[in-house]
Amino acid sequence: MKRSISPHHTFLGLFFTFLLLVNIVSCTKEQITPADLVLMNGEIFTADVDNPSAKALAITGNKLTAVLSENARAEKYIGDKTKVIDLEGKFVTPGIIDGHVHFNRAGSLIIDANLMTVSDEKGLREEIGRVAELLEQEEWITRGLWGAYEQWTLGDAGDDTSGKAEAWRPNRSMIDDLTPDNPCLLCRFDYKEWLVNTAALKAAGMENEKIEGMEIGGDGKPTGVIFGETPALKRLRQAVKPKSHKRMLDENRAALKALREAGVVEIHDIATPEQTKRFIELQESGELTCRVWLRPDLSRGAKLKEQGLTIGLHPKSKQKDMWLRYGALKGYIDGIMGTHGALFFEPYDDQPGNYGNWRRHTSDDPEFKIGNMEKMYNLIKVGIEGRFVPNVHAIGTRGVAEMLDLYERLKNEGEDLTGYRVIHAQVIRSQDFSRFKALNVIAEVNPYHISDDMRWMEERIGHERCKGAYAFKSLLDNGAILSFGSDWPGTSAALYHMHPKYLIYAAVARKTLKGTPEEGWFPEQRISVEDALKAYTINNAYATFEEDIRGSLEEGKLADITIFDRNLLTIPEDEILQAEVTHTIIDGKIVYKKD
Repeated sequence: MKRSISPHHTFLGLFFTFLLLVNIVSCTKEQITPADLVLMNGEIFTADVDNPSAKALAITGNKLTAVLSENARAEKYIGDKTKVIDLEGKFVTPGIIDGHVHFNRAGSLIIDANLMTVSDEKGLREEIGRVAELLEQEEWITRGLWGAYEQWTLGDAGDDTSGKAEAWRPNRSMIDDLTPDNPCLLCRFDYKEWLVNTAALKAAGMENEKIEGMEIGGDGKPTGVIFGETPALKRLRQAVKPKSHKRMLDENRAALKALREAGVVEIHDIATPEQTKRFIELQESGELTCRVWLRPDLSRGAKLKEQGLTIGLHPKSKQKDMWLRYGALKGYIDGIMGTHGALFFEPYDDQPGNYGNWRRHTSDDPEFKIGNMEKMYNLIKVGIEGRFVPNVHAIGTRGVAEMLDLYERLKNEGEDLTGYRVIHAQVIRSQDFSRFKALNVIAEVNPYHISDDMRWMEERIGHERCKGAYAFKSLLDNGAILSFGSDWPGTSAALYHMHPKYLIYAAVARKTLKGTPEEGWFPEQRISVEDALKAYTINNAYATFEEDIRGSLEEGKLADITIFDRNLLTIPEDEILQAEVTHTIIDGKIVYKKD
Protein backbone atom coordinates (compact mmCIF):
# COMPACT_ATOMS: atom_id res chain seq x y z
CA MET A 1 0.00 0.00 0.00
CA LYS A 2 1.31 3.43 -0.93
CA ARG A 3 2.13 5.60 2.13
CA SER A 4 0.95 9.23 2.01
CA ILE A 5 3.36 12.10 3.06
CA SER A 6 1.95 14.62 5.52
CA PRO A 7 2.64 18.40 5.27
CA HIS A 8 4.51 18.17 8.61
CA HIS A 9 6.97 15.64 7.29
CA THR A 10 7.45 17.72 4.14
CA PHE A 11 8.39 20.77 6.23
CA LEU A 12 10.86 18.80 8.35
CA GLY A 13 12.47 17.34 5.24
CA LEU A 14 12.96 20.76 3.68
CA PHE A 15 14.32 22.17 6.96
CA PHE A 16 16.94 19.46 7.38
CA THR A 17 17.93 19.76 3.73
CA PHE A 18 18.48 23.49 4.28
CA LEU A 19 20.66 22.82 7.34
CA LEU A 20 22.70 20.28 5.36
CA LEU A 21 23.31 22.79 2.57
CA VAL A 22 24.36 25.49 5.07
CA ASN A 23 26.78 23.03 6.70
CA ILE A 24 28.28 22.06 3.33
CA VAL A 25 28.77 25.70 2.34
CA SER A 26 30.37 26.59 5.68
CA CYS A 27 32.73 23.60 5.49
CA THR A 28 33.82 24.38 1.98
CA LYS A 29 34.30 28.10 2.65
CA GLU A 30 38.01 29.00 2.70
CA GLN A 31 39.30 29.11 6.26
CA ILE A 32 42.25 31.56 6.43
CA THR A 33 44.26 32.29 9.55
CA PRO A 34 45.78 35.80 9.60
CA ALA A 35 49.49 35.78 8.75
CA ASP A 36 52.27 37.37 10.80
CA LEU A 37 53.71 39.18 7.79
CA VAL A 38 52.27 40.01 4.38
CA LEU A 39 54.21 41.42 1.43
CA MET A 40 52.03 43.08 -1.23
CA ASN A 41 52.37 44.90 -4.55
CA GLY A 42 55.65 43.30 -5.53
CA GLU A 43 57.30 41.79 -8.57
CA ILE A 44 58.15 38.38 -7.18
CA PHE A 45 60.54 35.85 -8.74
CA THR A 46 59.78 32.56 -7.03
CA ALA A 47 62.35 30.16 -8.63
CA ASP A 48 59.42 27.73 -8.73
CA VAL A 49 59.07 26.19 -12.20
CA ASP A 50 55.32 25.62 -11.77
CA ASN A 51 54.59 29.11 -10.46
CA PRO A 52 57.46 31.40 -11.56
CA SER A 53 56.03 34.77 -10.52
CA ALA A 54 53.71 36.28 -7.95
CA LYS A 55 52.49 39.60 -6.52
CA ALA A 56 52.17 38.91 -2.80
CA LEU A 57 53.38 36.61 -0.03
CA ALA A 58 51.93 35.62 3.33
CA ILE A 59 54.22 34.44 6.11
CA THR A 60 53.26 32.76 9.38
CA GLY A 61 56.00 31.94 11.84
CA ASN A 62 59.05 31.01 9.80
CA LYS A 63 57.23 29.65 6.76
CA LEU A 64 55.47 30.85 3.66
CA THR A 65 51.75 30.20 3.98
CA ALA A 66 50.69 31.65 0.64
CA VAL A 67 52.26 32.70 -2.65
CA LEU A 68 49.66 34.82 -4.39
CA SER A 69 49.22 35.97 -7.96
CA GLU A 70 46.81 38.78 -6.99
CA ASN A 71 47.17 41.45 -4.33
CA ALA A 72 43.46 41.27 -3.52
CA ARG A 73 43.84 37.70 -2.32
CA ALA A 74 46.58 38.78 0.12
CA GLU A 75 44.10 40.97 2.00
CA LYS A 76 42.42 37.83 3.34
CA TYR A 77 45.62 37.05 5.28
CA ILE A 78 45.72 40.42 7.04
CA GLY A 79 44.52 40.48 10.64
CA ASP A 80 44.79 42.90 13.53
CA LYS A 81 48.35 41.80 14.36
CA THR A 82 49.63 41.26 10.82
CA LYS A 83 52.59 43.37 9.72
CA VAL A 84 52.10 44.52 6.14
CA ILE A 85 54.85 45.71 3.80
CA ASP A 86 53.73 47.54 0.68
CA LEU A 87 56.53 46.66 -1.73
CA GLU A 88 55.52 49.41 -4.17
CA GLY A 89 56.76 47.37 -7.11
CA LYS A 90 60.04 46.23 -5.56
CA PHE A 91 61.64 43.01 -6.76
CA VAL A 92 61.48 39.96 -4.50
CA THR A 93 63.58 36.81 -4.78
CA PRO A 94 64.15 33.76 -2.62
CA GLY A 95 66.82 34.58 -0.05
CA ILE A 96 70.27 34.87 -1.62
CA ILE A 97 72.54 31.96 -0.62
CA ASP A 98 76.26 32.60 -1.03
CA GLY A 99 77.87 29.27 -1.86
CA HIS A 100 81.47 30.22 -1.05
CA VAL A 101 82.69 32.52 1.74
CA HIS A 102 85.82 32.76 3.89
CA PHE A 103 84.01 34.35 6.82
CA ASN A 104 86.90 34.41 9.28
CA ARG A 105 88.86 36.72 6.91
CA ALA A 106 85.97 38.87 5.72
CA GLY A 107 85.63 40.97 8.85
CA SER A 108 89.35 41.69 8.97
CA LEU A 109 89.10 43.56 5.66
CA ILE A 110 86.37 45.72 7.19
CA ILE A 111 87.97 46.46 10.56
CA ASP A 112 91.66 45.59 10.04
CA ALA A 113 93.91 46.99 7.30
CA ASN A 114 92.81 46.63 3.67
CA LEU A 115 95.62 47.93 1.48
CA MET A 116 94.81 46.01 -1.69
CA THR A 117 94.07 49.13 -3.73
CA VAL A 118 96.89 51.12 -2.07
CA SER A 119 100.16 51.84 -3.87
CA ASP A 120 101.15 55.28 -2.57
CA GLU A 121 101.85 57.07 0.70
CA LYS A 122 98.53 58.93 0.78
CA GLY A 123 96.47 55.75 0.55
CA LEU A 124 98.66 53.99 3.10
CA ARG A 125 98.27 56.76 5.66
CA GLU A 126 94.51 57.00 5.19
CA GLU A 127 93.91 53.30 5.76
CA ILE A 128 96.39 52.78 8.61
CA GLY A 129 95.11 55.93 10.30
CA ARG A 130 91.53 54.61 10.04
CA VAL A 131 92.44 51.28 11.60
CA ALA A 132 94.56 52.80 14.38
CA GLU A 133 91.53 54.82 15.50
CA LEU A 134 89.61 51.57 16.09
CA LEU A 135 92.18 49.69 18.12
CA GLU A 136 93.31 49.56 21.71
CA GLN A 137 96.95 50.30 22.57
CA GLU A 138 99.46 47.54 21.76
CA GLU A 139 97.08 45.79 19.36
CA TRP A 140 98.81 44.79 16.13
CA ILE A 141 97.82 45.83 12.61
CA THR A 142 98.59 42.97 10.22
CA ARG A 143 98.44 41.80 6.58
CA GLY A 144 97.02 44.56 4.34
CA LEU A 145 98.15 43.15 0.95
CA TRP A 146 99.25 46.43 -0.62
CA GLY A 147 99.81 46.71 -4.35
CA ALA A 148 97.32 44.10 -5.61
CA TYR A 149 95.90 46.63 -8.07
CA GLU A 150 99.04 48.66 -8.69
CA GLN A 151 99.50 47.57 -12.31
CA TRP A 152 95.78 47.42 -13.08
CA THR A 153 93.45 49.78 -11.23
CA LEU A 154 90.29 48.25 -9.78
CA GLY A 155 87.85 47.68 -12.64
CA ASP A 156 90.33 47.56 -15.51
CA ALA A 157 89.87 45.04 -18.32
CA GLY A 158 93.60 44.55 -18.75
CA ASP A 159 93.92 46.29 -22.12
CA ASP A 160 96.44 48.75 -20.65
CA THR A 161 99.18 46.88 -18.81
CA SER A 162 101.84 49.58 -18.97
CA GLY A 163 101.82 49.80 -15.17
CA LYS A 164 104.77 51.25 -13.27
CA ALA A 165 108.39 50.54 -14.10
CA GLU A 166 109.02 49.60 -10.47
CA ALA A 167 106.67 48.50 -7.73
CA TRP A 168 105.97 51.10 -5.06
CA ARG A 169 107.81 50.50 -1.79
CA PRO A 170 106.63 52.08 1.50
CA ASN A 171 108.71 53.18 4.50
CA ARG A 172 108.03 53.05 8.23
CA SER A 173 108.35 56.84 8.39
CA MET A 174 105.05 57.05 6.49
CA ILE A 175 103.06 55.53 9.37
CA ASP A 176 105.13 55.89 12.56
CA ASP A 177 103.32 59.04 13.67
CA LEU A 178 99.95 57.32 13.21
CA THR A 179 100.87 54.16 15.10
CA PRO A 180 103.09 54.93 18.08
CA ASP A 181 101.25 52.34 20.21
CA ASN A 182 100.17 49.85 17.54
CA PRO A 183 102.85 47.61 16.04
CA CYS A 184 102.38 46.96 12.30
CA LEU A 185 103.40 43.94 10.22
CA LEU A 186 101.98 44.64 6.78
CA CYS A 187 102.56 42.57 3.65
CA ARG A 188 102.58 43.15 -0.08
CA PHE A 189 99.98 41.09 -1.95
CA ASP A 190 102.58 38.55 -3.10
CA TYR A 191 104.15 38.23 0.38
CA LYS A 192 107.59 39.05 -1.04
CA GLU A 193 107.89 42.28 0.94
CA TRP A 194 106.64 43.39 4.35
CA LEU A 195 106.47 46.73 6.15
CA VAL A 196 106.94 47.14 9.88
CA ASN A 197 106.78 50.32 11.91
CA THR A 198 109.05 51.37 14.74
CA ALA A 199 106.64 50.00 17.35
CA ALA A 200 106.91 46.54 15.74
CA LEU A 201 110.72 46.69 15.64
CA LYS A 202 110.73 47.56 19.34
CA ALA A 203 108.26 44.75 20.17
CA ALA A 204 110.60 42.30 18.45
CA GLY A 205 113.73 43.82 20.02
CA MET A 206 115.07 44.69 16.57
CA GLU A 207 115.15 48.49 16.55
CA ASN A 208 118.94 48.55 16.93
CA GLU A 209 119.81 45.35 15.06
CA LYS A 210 120.65 44.55 11.47
CA ILE A 211 119.26 41.12 10.66
CA GLU A 212 119.19 39.26 7.37
CA GLY A 213 116.11 40.30 5.43
CA MET A 214 115.96 43.92 6.66
CA GLU A 215 116.37 46.81 4.24
CA ILE A 216 118.78 49.43 5.59
CA GLY A 217 118.44 53.01 4.43
CA GLY A 218 121.11 55.53 3.54
CA ASP A 219 121.20 56.70 7.16
CA GLY A 220 122.18 53.20 8.27
CA LYS A 221 118.82 52.56 9.92
CA PRO A 222 116.06 50.08 8.98
CA THR A 223 113.53 51.47 6.49
CA GLY A 224 110.89 49.13 7.85
CA VAL A 225 110.89 46.98 4.71
CA ILE A 226 111.42 43.29 5.36
CA PHE A 227 111.96 40.82 2.55
CA GLY A 228 110.14 37.47 2.35
CA GLU A 229 110.95 34.30 4.34
CA THR A 230 114.08 35.54 6.14
CA PRO A 231 115.37 35.59 9.76
CA ALA A 232 114.08 39.14 10.16
CA LEU A 233 110.53 38.16 9.18
CA LYS A 234 110.67 35.11 11.45
CA ARG A 235 111.61 37.28 14.46
CA LEU A 236 108.80 39.71 13.77
CA ARG A 237 106.20 36.96 13.38
CA GLN A 238 107.20 35.58 16.74
CA ALA A 239 106.54 38.97 18.29
CA VAL A 240 103.04 39.43 16.87
CA LYS A 241 100.36 39.50 19.55
CA PRO A 242 97.30 37.51 18.45
CA LYS A 243 94.04 39.35 18.04
CA SER A 244 91.87 39.43 21.14
CA HIS A 245 88.67 37.41 21.30
CA LYS A 246 86.67 40.64 21.43
CA ARG A 247 88.38 41.94 18.30
CA MET A 248 87.63 38.72 16.42
CA LEU A 249 83.99 38.88 17.48
CA ASP A 250 83.80 42.51 16.37
CA GLU A 251 85.16 41.48 12.96
CA ASN A 252 82.50 38.76 12.80
CA ARG A 253 79.78 41.25 13.68
CA ALA A 254 81.00 43.58 10.94
CA ALA A 255 80.88 40.74 8.42
CA LEU A 256 77.36 39.72 9.48
CA LYS A 257 76.20 43.31 9.11
CA ALA A 258 77.62 43.45 5.58
CA LEU A 259 75.92 40.15 4.68
CA ARG A 260 72.45 41.16 5.83
CA GLU A 261 72.78 44.54 4.09
CA ALA A 262 73.57 42.61 0.90
CA GLY A 263 70.49 40.40 1.21
CA VAL A 264 72.46 37.22 1.94
CA VAL A 265 70.47 34.76 4.07
CA GLU A 266 73.03 31.95 4.15
CA ILE A 267 76.72 31.34 3.57
CA HIS A 268 78.62 28.15 2.81
CA ASP A 269 81.69 28.91 4.86
CA ILE A 270 85.17 27.46 4.54
CA ALA A 271 85.13 26.87 8.26
CA THR A 272 87.99 26.78 10.74
CA PRO A 273 87.53 25.26 14.22
CA GLU A 274 88.15 28.66 15.85
CA GLN A 275 85.55 30.40 13.70
CA THR A 276 83.06 27.63 14.33
CA LYS A 277 83.33 28.33 18.06
CA ARG A 278 82.65 32.00 17.40
CA PHE A 279 79.59 31.10 15.31
CA ILE A 280 78.26 29.12 18.27
CA GLU A 281 78.87 32.08 20.59
CA LEU A 282 77.16 34.50 18.23
CA GLN A 283 74.20 32.16 17.82
CA GLU A 284 73.81 31.76 21.59
CA SER A 285 73.87 35.53 22.06
CA GLY A 286 71.25 36.04 19.33
CA GLU A 287 73.66 37.81 16.98
CA LEU A 288 73.86 35.22 14.19
CA THR A 289 71.79 36.91 11.47
CA CYS A 290 72.72 34.53 8.68
CA ARG A 291 72.40 30.78 8.23
CA VAL A 292 75.76 28.99 8.07
CA TRP A 293 76.58 25.72 6.29
CA LEU A 294 80.03 24.78 7.57
CA ARG A 295 82.62 23.27 5.23
CA PRO A 296 85.56 22.16 7.36
CA ASP A 297 88.83 20.92 5.95
CA LEU A 298 88.90 17.49 4.30
CA SER A 299 91.50 16.34 6.83
CA ARG A 300 88.95 16.65 9.65
CA GLY A 301 86.62 13.95 8.33
CA ALA A 302 87.85 11.17 10.60
CA LYS A 303 87.75 13.32 13.75
CA LEU A 304 84.27 14.64 13.03
CA LYS A 305 83.07 11.09 12.48
CA GLU A 306 84.54 10.04 15.85
CA GLN A 307 82.67 12.93 17.49
CA GLY A 308 79.38 11.77 15.98
CA LEU A 309 79.12 14.81 13.73
CA THR A 310 77.96 14.78 10.15
CA ILE A 311 76.16 16.84 7.55
CA GLY A 312 73.19 18.78 8.94
CA LEU A 313 74.18 18.57 12.62
CA HIS A 314 74.95 21.50 14.89
CA PRO A 315 78.62 21.52 15.99
CA LYS A 316 77.74 21.78 19.69
CA SER A 317 74.35 20.17 20.22
CA LYS A 318 74.86 17.51 17.51
CA GLN A 319 71.18 18.02 16.67
CA LYS A 320 69.60 19.09 13.41
CA ASP A 321 69.81 22.85 13.09
CA MET A 322 68.86 25.09 10.17
CA TRP A 323 70.95 28.06 11.34
CA LEU A 324 74.34 26.50 12.05
CA ARG A 325 75.28 23.02 10.85
CA TYR A 326 77.99 20.98 9.21
CA GLY A 327 77.99 20.52 5.46
CA ALA A 328 80.64 19.24 3.09
CA LEU A 329 84.39 18.74 3.54
CA LYS A 330 86.68 20.99 1.48
CA GLY A 331 89.82 19.78 -0.26
CA TYR A 332 92.28 21.26 -2.76
CA ILE A 333 93.88 20.23 -6.04
CA ASP A 334 95.81 23.30 -7.19
CA GLY A 335 96.64 26.94 -6.47
CA ILE A 336 95.05 30.11 -7.87
CA MET A 337 95.34 32.06 -11.11
CA GLY A 338 96.37 35.23 -9.31
CA THR A 339 99.74 33.71 -8.35
CA HIS A 340 100.21 31.48 -11.42
CA GLY A 341 99.34 28.51 -9.21
CA ALA A 342 96.32 27.02 -11.02
CA LEU A 343 97.24 23.68 -12.59
CA PHE A 344 97.21 23.35 -16.41
CA PHE A 345 98.09 20.75 -19.03
CA GLU A 346 100.11 23.43 -20.86
CA PRO A 347 102.41 26.05 -19.30
CA TYR A 348 101.45 29.65 -18.66
CA ASP A 349 102.02 31.91 -21.68
CA ASP A 350 103.85 34.50 -19.58
CA GLN A 351 105.84 31.95 -17.56
CA PRO A 352 107.13 29.25 -19.93
CA GLY A 353 107.82 26.03 -18.06
CA ASN A 354 105.31 26.81 -15.28
CA TYR A 355 102.29 24.49 -15.39
CA GLY A 356 100.96 25.67 -12.03
CA ASN A 357 101.13 24.02 -8.63
CA TRP A 358 99.70 20.90 -7.12
CA ARG A 359 98.42 22.02 -3.74
CA ARG A 360 98.27 20.17 -0.47
CA HIS A 361 94.99 18.27 -0.59
CA THR A 362 94.06 19.68 2.81
CA SER A 363 95.09 22.85 4.59
CA ASP A 364 97.19 20.98 7.17
CA ASP A 365 98.66 18.01 5.32
CA PRO A 366 102.35 17.58 6.30
CA GLU A 367 102.68 14.30 4.39
CA PHE A 368 101.47 15.65 1.08
CA LYS A 369 103.16 14.34 -2.03
CA ILE A 370 102.81 16.30 -5.27
CA GLY A 371 100.00 14.97 -7.40
CA ASN A 372 99.08 12.25 -4.93
CA MET A 373 95.50 11.72 -6.07
CA GLU A 374 95.42 8.38 -4.27
CA LYS A 375 95.77 10.25 -0.99
CA MET A 376 92.96 12.59 -2.06
CA TYR A 377 90.84 9.53 -2.84
CA ASN A 378 91.49 8.04 0.61
CA LEU A 379 90.66 11.31 2.37
CA ILE A 380 87.37 11.55 0.49
CA LYS A 381 86.52 7.93 1.32
CA VAL A 382 87.01 8.66 5.03
CA GLY A 383 84.66 11.61 4.69
CA ILE A 384 82.07 9.48 2.90
CA GLU A 385 82.20 6.99 5.78
CA GLY A 386 81.24 9.90 8.05
CA ARG A 387 78.37 10.74 5.64
CA PHE A 388 80.05 13.92 4.38
CA VAL A 389 80.28 14.88 0.71
CA PRO A 390 83.46 16.36 -0.82
CA ASN A 391 83.67 19.88 -2.28
CA VAL A 392 87.11 20.28 -3.85
CA HIS A 393 88.95 23.37 -5.11
CA ALA A 394 90.12 22.94 -8.74
CA ILE A 395 90.88 25.90 -11.01
CA GLY A 396 93.12 25.11 -13.99
CA THR A 397 92.20 22.72 -16.81
CA ARG A 398 94.27 19.91 -15.34
CA GLY A 399 93.02 20.56 -11.82
CA VAL A 400 89.40 20.31 -12.98
CA ALA A 401 90.07 17.22 -15.12
CA GLU A 402 91.91 15.43 -12.30
CA MET A 403 89.02 16.07 -9.94
CA LEU A 404 86.41 14.86 -12.43
CA ASP A 405 88.51 11.74 -12.99
CA LEU A 406 88.51 11.02 -9.27
CA TYR A 407 84.76 11.61 -8.99
CA GLU A 408 84.22 9.27 -11.94
CA ARG A 409 86.21 6.60 -10.12
CA LEU A 410 83.94 6.99 -7.09
CA LYS A 411 80.82 6.83 -9.25
CA ASN A 412 82.06 3.62 -10.88
CA GLU A 413 82.43 2.19 -7.37
CA GLY A 414 78.75 2.87 -6.75
CA GLU A 415 78.87 6.18 -4.91
CA ASP A 416 75.98 8.62 -5.38
CA LEU A 417 77.66 11.93 -6.26
CA THR A 418 74.72 14.17 -5.38
CA GLY A 419 76.06 17.26 -3.61
CA TYR A 420 79.65 16.69 -4.78
CA ARG A 421 81.18 19.91 -6.11
CA VAL A 422 84.12 21.13 -8.11
CA ILE A 423 84.87 24.44 -6.42
CA HIS A 424 85.71 27.31 -8.81
CA ALA A 425 85.81 25.14 -11.99
CA GLN A 426 87.48 28.20 -13.44
CA VAL A 427 89.05 27.02 -16.70
CA ILE A 428 87.59 23.91 -18.34
CA ARG A 429 88.59 21.92 -21.44
CA SER A 430 85.87 21.49 -24.07
CA GLN A 431 85.68 17.72 -23.47
CA ASP A 432 85.04 18.17 -19.75
CA PHE A 433 81.89 20.33 -19.83
CA SER A 434 79.53 17.38 -20.37
CA ARG A 435 81.10 15.39 -17.53
CA PHE A 436 79.47 17.52 -14.82
CA LYS A 437 75.97 16.33 -15.72
CA ALA A 438 77.15 12.80 -16.51
CA LEU A 439 78.61 12.53 -13.00
CA ASN A 440 75.87 14.59 -11.32
CA VAL A 441 78.56 16.95 -9.99
CA ILE A 442 77.84 20.61 -9.18
CA ALA A 443 79.95 23.38 -10.72
CA GLU A 444 80.48 25.87 -7.87
CA VAL A 445 81.53 29.05 -9.67
CA ASN A 446 82.43 32.62 -8.70
CA PRO A 447 81.07 35.06 -11.29
CA TYR A 448 82.71 38.22 -9.98
CA HIS A 449 86.07 36.64 -10.78
CA ILE A 450 85.25 37.47 -14.41
CA SER A 451 85.07 41.22 -13.77
CA ASP A 452 88.30 41.18 -11.80
CA ASP A 453 90.45 38.48 -13.37
CA MET A 454 90.03 39.46 -17.01
CA ARG A 455 92.70 42.13 -16.43
CA TRP A 456 95.37 39.44 -16.65
CA MET A 457 93.75 36.20 -17.83
CA GLU A 458 94.65 36.35 -21.52
CA GLU A 459 98.16 37.52 -20.72
CA ARG A 460 98.64 34.40 -18.60
CA ILE A 461 96.92 31.60 -20.51
CA GLY A 462 96.18 33.09 -23.94
CA HIS A 463 92.99 33.74 -25.90
CA GLU A 464 92.25 30.12 -26.83
CA ARG A 465 92.30 28.71 -23.29
CA CYS A 466 90.27 31.70 -22.07
CA LYS A 467 87.35 30.42 -24.14
CA GLY A 468 86.87 27.86 -21.37
CA ALA A 469 87.25 30.38 -18.54
CA TYR A 470 84.15 31.07 -16.42
CA ALA A 471 82.22 29.37 -19.24
CA PHE A 472 78.85 29.35 -17.50
CA LYS A 473 76.77 29.12 -20.68
CA SER A 474 78.71 26.07 -21.85
CA LEU A 475 78.16 24.45 -18.46
CA LEU A 476 74.41 25.17 -18.59
CA ASP A 477 74.11 24.01 -22.20
CA ASN A 478 75.70 20.74 -21.14
CA GLY A 479 73.20 20.29 -18.30
CA ALA A 480 75.41 21.23 -15.37
CA ILE A 481 74.00 22.70 -12.15
CA LEU A 482 75.61 26.03 -11.27
CA SER A 483 76.16 27.12 -7.68
CA PHE A 484 77.07 30.80 -7.21
CA GLY A 485 79.49 31.93 -4.53
CA SER A 486 81.37 35.18 -3.98
CA ASP A 487 84.68 33.83 -2.60
CA TRP A 488 84.45 36.86 -0.29
CA PRO A 489 86.70 38.59 0.68
CA GLY A 490 89.03 37.32 -2.08
CA THR A 491 92.58 36.17 -2.46
CA SER A 492 95.87 37.90 -1.77
CA ALA A 493 95.83 39.06 -5.41
CA ALA A 494 92.17 40.03 -5.80
CA LEU A 495 89.42 41.78 -3.85
CA TYR A 496 86.04 40.11 -4.43
CA HIS A 497 82.69 41.76 -3.88
CA MET A 498 80.05 39.86 -1.94
CA HIS A 499 76.92 41.89 -2.83
CA PRO A 500 74.85 39.78 -5.26
CA LYS A 501 74.50 42.60 -7.78
CA TYR A 502 78.18 42.29 -8.67
CA LEU A 503 78.00 38.55 -9.27
CA ILE A 504 74.77 38.74 -11.27
CA TYR A 505 76.15 41.57 -13.39
CA ALA A 506 79.38 39.70 -14.08
CA ALA A 507 77.53 36.55 -15.15
CA VAL A 508 75.05 38.42 -17.33
CA ALA A 509 77.25 41.15 -18.85
CA ARG A 510 80.77 39.67 -18.51
CA LYS A 511 82.20 43.17 -18.12
CA THR A 512 84.33 45.02 -15.61
CA LEU A 513 82.68 47.44 -13.21
CA LYS A 514 83.65 50.17 -15.69
CA GLY A 515 81.52 48.48 -18.37
CA THR A 516 84.34 47.13 -20.51
CA PRO A 517 84.73 45.49 -22.92
CA GLU A 518 81.60 46.95 -24.50
CA GLU A 519 80.36 43.65 -25.94
CA GLY A 520 81.44 41.60 -22.92
CA TRP A 521 84.43 39.32 -22.43
CA PHE A 522 83.73 36.19 -24.51
CA PRO A 523 80.09 37.30 -24.78
CA GLU A 524 78.94 33.88 -25.99
CA GLN A 525 79.23 32.77 -22.35
CA ARG A 526 76.70 35.31 -21.03
CA ILE A 527 73.75 33.82 -19.13
CA SER A 528 70.31 35.19 -18.25
CA VAL A 529 69.42 36.97 -15.01
CA GLU A 530 66.93 34.18 -14.31
CA ASP A 531 69.63 31.51 -14.55
CA ALA A 532 71.90 33.63 -12.35
CA LEU A 533 69.19 33.97 -9.69
CA LYS A 534 68.53 30.22 -9.72
CA ALA A 535 72.26 29.59 -9.20
CA TYR A 536 72.04 31.91 -6.19
CA THR A 537 68.89 30.40 -4.64
CA ILE A 538 67.28 27.06 -5.46
CA ASN A 539 70.51 25.56 -6.83
CA ASN A 540 72.40 26.40 -3.65
CA ALA A 541 69.60 24.88 -1.58
CA TYR A 542 69.91 21.76 -3.73
CA ALA A 543 73.66 21.79 -3.07
CA THR A 544 72.91 21.42 0.67
CA PHE A 545 70.21 18.74 0.16
CA GLU A 546 67.53 21.20 1.33
CA GLU A 547 65.73 22.25 -1.87
CA ASP A 548 62.53 20.68 -0.52
CA ILE A 549 62.31 23.17 2.36
CA ARG A 550 63.92 26.37 1.03
CA GLY A 551 65.56 28.04 -1.97
CA SER A 552 62.32 28.96 -3.73
CA LEU A 553 59.19 30.86 -2.74
CA GLU A 554 56.62 28.11 -2.35
CA GLU A 555 53.93 27.46 0.20
CA GLY A 556 55.31 25.57 3.19
CA LYS A 557 58.95 26.49 2.60
CA LEU A 558 61.11 28.56 4.95
CA ALA A 559 60.51 32.29 4.64
CA ASP A 560 63.98 33.42 3.53
CA ILE A 561 63.56 36.42 1.25
CA THR A 562 65.66 39.14 -0.39
CA ILE A 563 64.05 42.34 -1.66
CA PHE A 564 65.72 44.59 -4.25
CA ASP A 565 64.75 48.14 -5.12
CA ARG A 566 64.35 47.34 -8.85
CA ASN A 567 63.41 44.42 -11.07
CA LEU A 568 66.61 42.67 -12.07
CA LEU A 569 64.76 40.75 -14.78
CA THR A 570 63.67 43.82 -16.72
CA ILE A 571 66.23 46.60 -16.17
CA PRO A 572 69.14 47.17 -18.59
CA GLU A 573 72.15 45.05 -17.60
CA ASP A 574 74.30 48.08 -16.72
CA GLU A 575 71.67 49.18 -14.21
CA ILE A 576 72.12 45.97 -12.22
CA LEU A 577 75.13 47.57 -10.54
CA GLN A 578 72.85 50.31 -9.16
CA ALA A 579 70.48 47.84 -7.50
CA GLU A 580 70.26 47.90 -3.72
CA VAL A 581 68.74 45.55 -1.19
CA THR A 582 65.89 47.10 0.80
CA HIS A 583 64.95 44.17 3.04
CA THR A 584 66.45 40.88 4.14
CA ILE A 585 64.08 38.37 5.75
CA ILE A 586 65.33 35.16 7.35
CA ASP A 587 63.10 32.60 9.04
CA GLY A 588 60.18 35.00 8.67
CA LYS A 589 61.98 37.80 10.56
CA ILE A 590 63.21 41.07 9.06
CA VAL A 591 66.94 41.20 9.86
CA TYR A 592 67.66 44.22 7.66
CA LYS A 593 65.62 47.15 6.42
CA LYS A 594 67.25 49.92 4.41
CA ASP A 595 66.58 53.35 5.89
